[in-house]
Amino acid sequence: MVSNTSPIVNLAAIGRLDLLEQLYGTVIIPQAVYREIVVLGAGQPGAMEVSTLVWIEARDVMNRALVTALQTNLDEGEAEAIALAIEVGADLFLLDERRGRSVASSFGLHFVGLLGVLIEAKHKGYISGVKSVLDDLIAKAGFWVSEQLYARVLEAAVE
Repeated sequence: MVSNTSPIVNLAAIGRLDLLEQLYGTVIIPQAVYREIVVLGAGQPGAMEVSTLVWIEARDVMNRALVTALQTNLDEGEAEAIALAIEVGADLFLLDERRGRSVASSFGLHFVGLLGVLIEAKHKGYISGVKSVLDDLIAKAGFWVSEQLYARVLEAAVE
């Protein structure tokens, strides 16, 4: 599993970063995502966790030409995350941004967003309900979700 910045930061903001380890074991992030969270986000949710948790692994991206090409449409973190997911043959790629998903899809990457993670966590018994966690994300992390999507997520979670 390779992750972009926002899912890690949002889960850290509500104290539920553990869900990623429970569901996926090791989470791999590119150096640009590490810098966004730990260096630029020093003191913010996720910074301490990403720098200390052994199951979050920061790696260098080898294909710099691909990263440069992807940066015409994406920020550095997203570009490196997509390139890294391709390089490691990631079975799953965690990102929420629409533009990044479109590019990831064009490379044949299988991706899931944070809301999909919550639904999977409920189905596997790691959380008792999606609604309370989703409400926390909205209230504490400033996570935005439309009313329609909110309803669809709760329906998918059978809540």
